[in-house]
Amino acid sequence: MKILIIEDEEALAKSIQQYLGTDGNICEIATTFEEAWLKASIYEYDCILVDITLPGGNGLDLIRELKKQHATAGIIIISAKNSLEDKIAGLEIGSDDYLPKPFHLSELNARIKALVRRKEFGGNKSIDFHELRVFPDEKRLLVNEKTVALTRSEYDLLIYFLANRNRVLTKESIAEHLAGDAADSLDSFDFIYSHIKNLRKKLMTNGAGDYLKAVYGVGYKFTDR
Repeated sequence: MKILIIEDEEALAKSIQQYLGTDGNICEIATTFEEAWLKASIYEYDCILVDITLPGGNGLDLIRELKKQHATAGIIIISAKNSLEDKIAGLEIGSDDYLPKPFHLSELNARIKALVRRKEFGGNKSIDFHELRVFPDEKRLLVNEKTVALTRSEYDLLIYFLANRNRVLTKESIAEHLAGDAADSLDSFDFIYSHIKNLRKKLMTNGAGDYLKAVYGVGYKFTDR
């Protein structure tokens, strides 16, 4: 999944990025209010971690602005401010969770997974789509009850498509989801075609339907319609 870490303590931000990155996530960092707002306005994220005290502004104000823009990302406040008032304020304006500092990175990771499951897949431990069954916490795919091995990029693609079933996803949004900020400097989207081709082949070879559809000139859609 794609995560934005809004945290002005650079050492903490880097440690979160490294820890979550080893679990296969694309993690980007913003250390100021302005940088955070710029990234959140331009890019889409599955989850945003927000510190309350930021250079140039307040994390709660940032959350308010995100909600005005109808941002769909899950939001977790991570803050040394552990007052009941801050927690209530954060939840009332639209954050999904609140984790006071200091915290264990393993707990943060577990909360992110639970939040994304809740928002995108109804809190279910598995994602079922016809003959496909995915276990997000294990990063495991079954097709007709048989385990199918995917690369990290193929798995991320599948989850992204399943979370956006029947929606047309542009090539730009897919590239951004897989590569993060680096997508802006890519010369072409050839790597997307390769990953999608390989994912589609693995699904169909193992008995899945042909759900990955190209939408000419735009992108792709995952659908049974």
